[in-house]
Amino acid sequence: MNKYKTFRNHLRAELKNSEFKKAYGREDFIIRVAVQIAQERQKHCLTQKELAKKLHTSQQTISRIEQGDQNITIGLIERIAEVFGRKPVLKFN
Repeated sequence: MNKYKTFRNHLRAELKNSEFKKAYGREDFIIRVAVQIAQERQKHCLTQKELAKKLHTSQQTISRIEQGDQNITIGLIERIAEVFGRKPVLKFN
């Protein structure tokens, strides 16, 4: 029988490995930022193409950002937040 019955159990076991835990933490942050940007865009009823136009970038760039496949600068995060009338917040835990 498989010792990992669920994804959560598998993840819990993998997170005991310090290298995996560090890599997972980096990816988790990237995905959380990507999801927040996508949710905010949808809340403002904008397509990726419309947001891209406001940011003077391409729809493909917005798609990569929302998939977590694009390195994103703090400056770009500030510009995205400005489009939504928001301010980005950074905090360390």
